[in-house]
Amino acid sequence: MLITLPPQHIDSIRRHAAADYPRECCGLLLGTLDAAGHKAVASVLPMINEREPAARHNRFLISPLEMLRGEKYARAQHQAIIGIYHSHPDHPAEPSQFDVLHAWPVYSYIIIAVPAGCPGELRSWELAADGAHFNAENLVQGD
Repeated sequence: MLITLPPQHIDSIRRHAAADYPRECCGLLLGTLDAAGHKAVASVLPMINEREPAARHNRFLISPLEMLRGEKYARAQHQAIIGIYHSHPDHPAEPSQFDVLHAWPVYSYIIIAVPAGCPGELRSWELAADGAHFNAENLVQGD
């Protein structure tokens, strides 16, 4: 499992995470998936965290309408949604049990830790075939 993420998109995710702290930020990863399973991010599309305000510090929600908007945008760019990114304010860049229960197969889940409002470690995960846990993906900075 390998995902390539250009530096400008890493910067965009970091800025989004810092701006939304202490709430979780979220967005879509758009790009391509080849036959070998390698994902290449071509663009990121920030989304609004639509979770109820009291829960935004440790949960995110992308509404079905926003997912549809993302799908249409991706198609217009000749891309696909290949994953979702979100932040973990004051927690590690590791999936929570909530993340496991709400993940979709094949998607990459990039999580960025945001300790004390300062974007930190960024890691990528993919749901295991059994749906019970995540496997770490090799995240490579690319062009």
